[in-house]
Amino acid sequence: MFRLILSAILSLNVLATASLAAERGPVTNLPLPRFVSMKAAEVNVRRGPSLSHRIDWVYKRRDMPLEITAEYGHWRRVRDRDGAGGWVHYALLSGVRTVIVDQDMLALHKRPEADSNVTARLEMGVIARLGECGIDWCELSADGYRGWADKSALWGVGLDEIRD
Repeated sequence: MFRLILSAILSLNVLATASLAAERGPVTNLPLPRFVSMKAAEVNVRRGPSLSHRIDWVYKRRDMPLEITAEYGHWRRVRDRDGAGGWVHYALLSGVRTVIVDQDMLALHKRPEADSNVTARLEMGVIARLGECGIDWCELSADGYRGWADKSALWGVGLDEIRD
């Protein structure tokens, strides 16, 4: 019985390792999904990964965070915070991390503590540059303001993501 259980555990471990390996982009070998931002002020979002595919819509917000869900050659399939997406040429994307504030009048704190001084408040929809992130807090900068915000009020960073 012990050998059967040990064999099952080892099999699950091999499957977990294989699934982790499968969560890497075939082109970049970077994790999938992952967050990036728009480098350009205007980005065509296409139905497929080539210039011959139809443009479904155009993003018009520089620095907007997007989530890459797939890779194909020079193309990345992305989705926005509303779940809409399509294919974008990789040259229009940046590794600079940004987030969208998902809570109106989100408090930016001086330190990553709820009882620390509030340095500013951000309106819902504001795009902020992402800095360090702990378990519950992320450091943000927007429009000359800097502080720490509750991670759960942000789109563009994973809830389990830690950044130094």
